[in-house]
Amino acid sequence: MTVTQIRRPPAQHARRPSGPSAARNRIWDAGPMTKVVLAFALVLSAFPIYYMFIMATRTNEEAIDVPPPLFPGGHLGENIARLLSTEDAYFVTGLVNSAIVSVTVTFSVVLISTLAGFAFAKLRFRGSKILLGLILVTMMVPLQQMGVVPLYELMVTLGWTGQLKAVILPFLVNGFGVFMMTQYATQAVPDELVEAARVDGASTMRIYVNVILPALRPGMAVLTLLVFMQTWNEFMWPLIVLNPDNPVVQTSIAALNQAHGTDYVMLFTGTAASVLPLFIVFIAFGRQIVGGLMEGAVKA
Repeated sequence: MTVTQIRRPPAQHARRPSGPSAARNRIWDAGPMTKVVLAFALVLSAFPIYYMFIMATRTNEEAIDVPPPLFPGGHLGENIARLLSTEDAYFVTGLVNSAIVSVTVTFSVVLISTLAGFAFAKLRFRGSKILLGLILVTMMVPLQQMGVVPLYELMVTLGWTGQLKAVILPFLVNGFGVFMMTQYATQAVPDELVEAARVDGASTMRIYVNVILPALRPGMAVLTLLVFMQTWNEFMWPLIVLNPDNPVVQTSIAALNQAHGTDYVMLFTGTAASVLPLFIVFIAFGRQIVGGLMEGAVKA
């Protein structure tokens, strides 16, 4: 009688969970020294912003006290009223212009980048690799610094100097955004999903709206924050092409510094007001931004 030995299949290794929740768990599982270093880095990064808002609630006499005040005062409304009423920097006009420019440029860059990223990643057409290579070349060359003179001459020829379209139209397309969305679409959207949609009779635009955009949402949130911050903080080109009475917020702060260089509270209040929209954008897109970054970090 032959005894047949049944071999037990080897135990499968437990699969490590992946995704944003797993990344957060690994952060909380870090050692005490890692947490101390992270907390110290957080304090160093956040303290200047905290101090800026504290000074916006104080007076100039309190701002130069030694040691400096570390808690809010009661003069925030007064400082904001002085900031908005000053006629040297046109601060309200700068805030409105920056909002218009940043929202327009961000919407255009995200829309065009997702369309181009979908085309480069999932559509097959002649010359796609050459076009993508040319886009990468534009990222390697500092076009803004090298092209200031010809771009300014173009604005003068078109008669756009002093107008907001002079700081909007040159930045409606972003090479980094196209490259980022191309890479994200390549990894986030399987080719089989696109082919299944085509078999079901979906058009290319229908695939873009119903298949591509939902998958690209985390990457779009990250790109939205990056482009909005870059456009909001742009200083050199608006300073060159816009008039002092029609500024953006960064040139308004520069004019405020020139007119009220010793009014420290005014400068702190203006800087704090210029930072608030960035906080609002981060709060609006925060979960998707952090989720997109963590998803990209743990995807490998």
